[in-house]
Amino acid sequence: MVGNVLITGGASGLGRATATAVAKAGGRPLVVDVDEPDGGFDHVRADLADREQAERAVRELAERAGGLDGVVTAAGIDACGRLEDVAAEQWERVIAVNLLGTAAVVRAALPYLRTSGGKVVTVASTLGVRALSDATAYCASKFGVVGFTRALAAELAGQVGVTLLIPGGMRTNFFNDRPEQYKPGPDARLNQPEDVASAILFALGQPQGCEVRELVVAASTETSWP
Repeated sequence: MVGNVLITGGASGLGRATATAVAKAGGRPLVVDVDEPDGGFDHVRADLADREQAERAVRELAERAGGLDGVVTAAGIDACGRLEDVAAEQWERVIAVNLLGTAAVVRAALPYLRTSGGKVVTVASTLGVRALSDATAYCASKFGVVGFTRALAAELAGQVGVTLLIPGGMRTNFFNDRPEQYKPGPDARLNQPEDVASAILFALGQPQGCEVRELVVAASTETSWP
């Protein structure tokens, strides 16, 4: 039983697949997203670039559900292009959502997770361990998530479970708004988000005292790994 699981970015992509998986496993998905999710999931709309909105959404959902057993930080955006060609506001928003939003959500959730002995799964990327050109904002944010999560695991050892998920590319709408040169080619091998969500459920479902510290989930021909 996975219990009450708060999922950022739960209206689409990996977040939505995770919310669906939690529900199928008998848990209660609690979605934080800028968009309203379908599927009838309990949710609060919030922009994770705004720390106060993020914190308020976590508290509201946790109080509504009577606590939290897990948190999955699946929300993420990018801004492709060379550093000098990406507007500073766009570049900084990637950091604000992907890294600072992750930290804000986890911070707000900690009192509930300490009470339940719950678990956190942060979602980084293969581009959080391997850098590419024209991806400075995304790489900076996801390298930050990797470092944040590893430090958090040391900080919360024995209190709250912490798992770092490093996924490769997935078949979601994440790439839709990119310029054509930054979209996966027609022959690209990408994972289904439902398969990655299964890995998240595996981490959330471990008994207290047993933790999956890090997971890399990628297509067998993923070009950004290793």
